Amino acid sequence: MDTKKEMSGLKEKRKKWEETVLKPAAKRFGMGDRATKFHTPLDTQKFDFQRDVGFPGQYPFTAGSYPVNLVPPVRRGAKPGGLKRAGQYSGYGTPEDTRDYYLEMAKLSWSGGPNLAFDLPTQCGYDSDNETVEGEIGKVGVAVDTLRDLEVIFEAFTQDQDLDKIATNMTINAPANILIAMYVALADKRKIPLAKLKGTPQNDILKEFVSRGTYIFPPRPSMRMFRDSLVFMNENLPGFNITSVGGYHMREGGASRVQDLAFTLANAIAYCKEGVNAGFHVDSFASKFTSGFGGSMEFFKEIALQRAGRRLWAMIMKEKFGAKKQESMRIRAPLAASIGCSSTTKQRALNNQTRSVIGAIAGVLSGGPPAVFPPYDEPLGLGWSLEARQLAEDASRIIMYETGMCDVLDPLAGSYYIESLTSEIEQDALKELNKIEDMGGAVVAIETGYMQKAIGMNAAKRQDKVEKRENLIVGVNCFTEEYELDVSTSKIIAYPYSEEKRHKAERLQKKSLAEVKRTRNNRNVAKLLTELEKAARKDEVNLMPLFIELSKEYATLQEQCDVLKNVFGEWNTDTFI
Repeated sequence: MDTKKEMSGLKEKRKKWEETVLKPAAKRFGMGDRATKFHTPLDTQKFDFQRDVGFPGQYPFTAGSYPVNLVPPVRRGAKPGGLKRAGQYSGYGTPEDTRDYYLEMAKLSWSGGPNLAFDLPTQCGYDSDNETVEGEIGKVGVAVDTLRDLEVIFEAFTQDQDLDKIATNMTINAPANILIAMYVALADKRKIPLAKLKGTPQNDILKEFVSRGTYIFPPRPSMRMFRDSLVFMNENLPGFNITSVGGYHMREGGASRVQDLAFTLANAIAYCKEGVNAGFHVDSFASKFTSGFGGSMEFFKEIALQRAGRRLWAMIMKEKFGAKKQESMRIRAPLAASIGCSSTTKQRALNNQTRSVIGAIAGVLSGGPPAVFPPYDEPLGLGWSLEARQLAEDASRIIMYETGMCDVLDPLAGSYYIESLTSEIEQDALKELNKIEDMGGAVVAIETGYMQKAIGMNAAKRQDKVEKRENLIVGVNCFTEEYELDVSTSKIIAYPYSEEKRHKAERLQKKSLAEVKRTRNNRNVAKLLTELEKAARKDEVNLMPLFIELSKEYATLQEQCDVLKNVFGEWNTDTFI
């Protein structure tokens, strides 16, 4: 149906159907404007399969980043994807607590390198002995002050699990370069070649300004830090990803679906420009960017978001940056469509398992793995019970091995609804992205507060809809009567994140830090810190080698951040208000 005559006839028939069939039925059942929608070729008149979808694993990647959906053989610990990856996001208390946690998980056959969660003081550049952060040490992640702390954590990873045989992820942004330097120093001490290291530092500072809030320095010197890490990793750590550009955090903070996509791409463009301005061709580093968008319970819209995101990313890499390699145009994401953690509820928490399974099915239909995430007890506190993790793992396995869903990629390709929705999200996001680029790019949009304010306004609208019951959440603002049952599971294994350990963590970590400061060569530390300040004042100097030397001398995270604050200044939200 591609002629004007046929489309005109179809348009008349649809109008007649709406008036004589749809509206009477909607009126009868009191549906009003929420009447069920139906899509036709009229919604995809400009659709071109080869241009808009193509084949999985090649430009424009709409159908999928890869040509296959990796389902590992049935074996111990089989997980979606089947590749060498870091394990579950984890870490708490002292380095000893986190080390012991990983050792216990190994006994239970949980595989993979560490996916480190750091406490807020570490993320914001404070040492554990700073009175400002008292009460926060080890609270939402593990405390890391010096190389000594990484040494302790990685006592859980030796021999066939040594640094050259695992992948390590670190959720760290503002002081990412210092943590990367510590990891490099650790590898040097173990005499492991840097070329054999694999891992991903989040290293996505721009979204910290927009949503998450663990920034230290202003945007422009922060981008200098990003440039330094990009250059160093591109030249010395070929197995390391450079950044994980995250729309997820902005979405969780209140961004709309379109803002999620547009702001993520704007940030990615800013990072790519740093690499290009440093003298690299985009093809030398773009394949070392990973990314991920947020999610919601809006099943089909999240599928369309992933398809639109892949297509836009590919177009930007090819047309804006002149990428030649398919790998540069391929968006690499650990998850496809998902529900996002903010879709889970504390009320009747076991319902979150159902929500996460719905998200995993959306993930498969959007061209990705069936990752049942998050576990159902995500909103109940830091870390997950092993019972919840077991249910999540088994749900993924059921989808992989029992349903046949993974036997086909992008099965909704060509759907009138999905293709029109994909194009709608793409065009709306492109319009917002162009607006940001016209104002000078992501950094300017952050400095002026544009992104922050936009997300804040949307967050308020979203909450208002929940409170007005325009958006229904089962067990929260509907079906809350006293006769509804709050179903729970039995606890077989003790909760790994011991509250007792966490309360002891601060005292023990301060004691360990004091011992490090007492036994290290303080003269060498002072000398290197002076050199760091001088080098920081020269924009052309890459600071990574100095961070590595400082790590080897057991300089603390805050000692280095304080030096940089003296040169770069600090950022606060009042700057753009």
